[in-house]
Amino acid sequence: MSARAPQGVLELAADVRARRTNAVAAAEQALARLEKSRGALNAVLAVDRDGALARARELDRRSASGTDVGPLAGVPFALKANMCLAGVEANCASRVLAGYKPPYTATFVQRLLDAGANPIAITNMDEFAMGSSGENSAYGTTKNPWDLARTPGGSSSGSAALVAAGVVPFALGSDTGGSVRQPAALSNLAGYKPTYGRISRYGLIAFASSLDQVSPFARSVADVELVTRTMCGHDERDTTSLPEPAFDAAPDADSLRGLRIGVPDEYFPATLDAAVRARTEEALAVLERAGAQLVRVSLPHSEHAIATYYVVATAEASSNLARYDGVRYGPRAAGDGSLQSMYAATRAQGFGDEVKRRILLGTYVLSSGYYDAWYRRALKVRTLLLRDFERAFERCDIVAGPTSPTAAFKLGEKSDDPVAMYLSDVLTVPASLAGLPALSLPCGFVADGASRLPIGLQLIGPARADARVLALGRHYQKLTAFHGELAPLAHEVAA
Repeated sequence: MSARAPQGVLELAADVRARRTNAVAAAEQALARLEKSRGALNAVLAVDRDGALARARELDRRSASGTDVGPLAGVPFALKANMCLAGVEANCASRVLAGYKPPYTATFVQRLLDAGANPIAITNMDEFAMGSSGENSAYGTTKNPWDLARTPGGSSSGSAALVAAGVVPFALGSDTGGSVRQPAALSNLAGYKPTYGRISRYGLIAFASSLDQVSPFARSVADVELVTRTMCGHDERDTTSLPEPAFDAAPDADSLRGLRIGVPDEYFPATLDAAVRARTEEALAVLERAGAQLVRVSLPHSEHAIATYYVVATAEASSNLARYDGVRYGPRAAGDGSLQSMYAATRAQGFGDEVKRRILLGTYVLSSGYYDAWYRRALKVRTLLLRDFERAFERCDIVAGPTSPTAAFKLGEKSDDPVAMYLSDVLTVPASLAGLPALSLPCGFVADGASRLPIGLQLIGPARADARVLALGRHYQKLTAFHGELAPLAHEVAA
């Protein structure tokens, strides 16, 4: 069954502004596609149908009166369940926050609303963004539109699945250690983690505050760039927000002559899946033929990145999640009537196994007698990882390699082995710890039985070099057509 490729962000917004379609029609089509995909994907936790249609009608009224409706006019999108939209449930896919409706809207969401974009749904995720497969949600597992027996990646599983299925042109996820880039790779999407501080985290429910970044998915890098730039800019409500405006997009170039692309030996270990290696090397060859110079670089402390990440991230999670005690948010369990028992019962019933595991680990590494041995040492290694990148960027302009060590794996394949699951992020975690901009984009496919599965190329730039990374991604997509291919379920949804 064939279907026309869903409109991208730029194309749909241009049609709404030119009145070749209208915002109500765009919202209704996205809502209809959402319903067609819902049973197959389990990607959605809440639908704001009334709110979306009301916003669309207001956009059409403003457009009819000649008012500028913004660069994202009428474009429907989805939000991860750890993002605040006033009055719409944001439960982080956790029982402990069931029913929580934030009284305010996140800064990054408000900027999209001001630009004319229209949120229609809240997406499924690994509970509190802790996971790499979408299997840790309290509300069931999200499926991959390329193969419903496989993971779409995590933790931003629902957002990735909706875009890959052609339901919405873009969706937001949060990237802490690779939670947008890894599902982008496994779902044939562009997923972008900006420089830390580019996008305000005000209204993003925290997992690990020094790592969390709001990050968009779309099918094209150009769409991801527009959405990212719309959300960027200083926010006085977030003390980690960079005190500068949105970056300017770099102009298109005729060739990549003069660009040095660093290829780290550590990103191509012997354990890397052979098909992933082959597709990544083919992508690097495309860039080399376009004029780029490939330069071997080394990131020697990368082997310690996963261990460092799971000390730093769990320590911050232990602190951030202490607020969920049954007093202020979500359901409350009575226990034996004492305050401590109420805390314990609420958390025992409200948190899933993976969240409990990470809270316990984080509490341990912060505890007296272990802080210096674990947490302080992890912070030192984090600095060494950043210095590795700084030395590499003295020899190159961008670092490139695979995004995920494997293609999408089968649901249940790693769920009984937390360490194997954690290693899914081995190639994305270093850029997160260093706070660097990083893009994953489609670079080919591999066959696994009857399934045809996407592979992602990762591009990492120096801090604040967002425009450089995205410009290279745009150029690569001019030279290739992988991002234009649709998942099997997308054909059914669009039919």
